[in-house]
Parts: sequence; C-alpha cells; structure tokens
Amino acid sequence: MEFCPRCKSMMMPAKNVFKCRKCGFEKDIKESFVSTTERKEREVTVLEGREMGMPTIRAKCEDCGNDTAYWWLRQLRSADESEVRFFRCTKCGKTWREYN
Repeated sequence: MEFCPRCKSMMMPAKNVFKCRKCGFEKDIKESFVSTTERKEREVTVLEGREMGMPTIRAKCEDCGNDTAYWWLRQLRSADESEVRFFRCTKCGKTWREYN
C-alpha cells in the first residue's frame, strides 16, 4: 500500500505506476505488484416454501380451529408506537394481526 507524499491519500495501481486519485501524483512501481484473493467454496442452505424457517406459536385460528400459527412483527405505525404482530395459520393460511 502506498500513500501520496503530497496529499497523504492512498495511491492506486494503474498499469506500471501508483497514481493518486486526489491530486494526480504518480510514482513508478519498483517491485512487482501482485494482488490475490483466496475464495473458499461454502455451503448455502436454501429454505424452500413461503413459511420455512418462520417461528411458530400456539394461537387459535378462527376459521379452521388449528392451534398453531407462524408469526412475525412489523413496524406499521410511527416509531414511538408498538409493533404489530401478524399470525398465519399453519393449516389454512389465514392471516390476522394483533395490536399491543
């Protein structure tokens, strides 16, 4: 890493010189400049389906009587008011909300 002697900004390599982006000062690259990045393969978990990975709670659905629902929070009103909790039945898919 090289810094400009005039303005102290970081200099970037351009062809065979280091060039300052701020003031335009150029300095020859005396040594070979090599930049390498090592990338490792990684495993990515894919969740399929709309509700995969969502938390569940015991909440009774008024339509089908099921007692398990997915839930999530959303800030719908101003920041000084509480969040709204949404529920979606795991059986029939009905969505409803609860205010605090």
